[in-house]
Amino acid sequence: MIKQVSMAVLFLATGFGAGAQAIDSTYDNNHYKERVALFAKMPKQKSAIVFLGNSITEAGKWNDILPGLPVQNRGISGDNSFGVIARLPEIVAQKPAKIFLLIGVNDLKREVPVPVIINNYKRIAGIIKQGSPKTKVYLQSVLPVNDTILIEAFKKVTNANVALLNNALEQIAKDNRYGYINLHEAFADSKGQLLRKETPDGLHLKVSSYPQWVQLLRSKKCL
Repeated sequence: MIKQVSMAVLFLATGFGAGAQAIDSTYDNNHYKERVALFAKMPKQKSAIVFLGNSITEAGKWNDILPGLPVQNRGISGDNSFGVIARLPEIVAQKPAKIFLLIGVNDLKREVPVPVIINNYKRIAGIIKQGSPKTKVYLQSVLPVNDTILIEAFKKVTNANVALLNNALEQIAKDNRYGYINLHEAFADSKGQLLRKETPDGLHLKVSSYPQWVQLLRSKKCL
């Protein structure tokens, strides 16, 4: 069973400015609950390749792009690092062969401090190592945004914070002997912005962009 978080915020006493700071750690909205319920009813797969994340992962037609492979799309639109931690034990219990994780932009949207997101990634690493130590894990860099066309709801996401988070993710990957996939190689322009031709709104990828993502994973010999 996934332990649902009923509180609206998580309070931190120190470390991020003066006094306590309220952090929005909610995740269990209706879409989240519906997706988790769907996942629970799906057949178990041996040696599954799990794509885990938020709407950017959910939108991927992974089974079509990777025919013949035991791929599981475990993306949930709107999910954040807290939501991944909550549902991760059920994923890990199936002992997947690989997990490709991309999470964090919705945390940044809510102005969750980067150190808190980093700590959540470390918790995620611990859960996987304890529950399925043979699973190969790939931490994928959070995509840049294109702030010239970025939708209003994500205006608080900055490429400066994305860079801070990604630098930490690369180190977490090294510390845990995980793979690190720098998606910027495929999707950032010379100014570090998400390529205009690859995004409809400055944040998400076009559906036609996902084969390029898979091509990058293949070039890194991850698939």
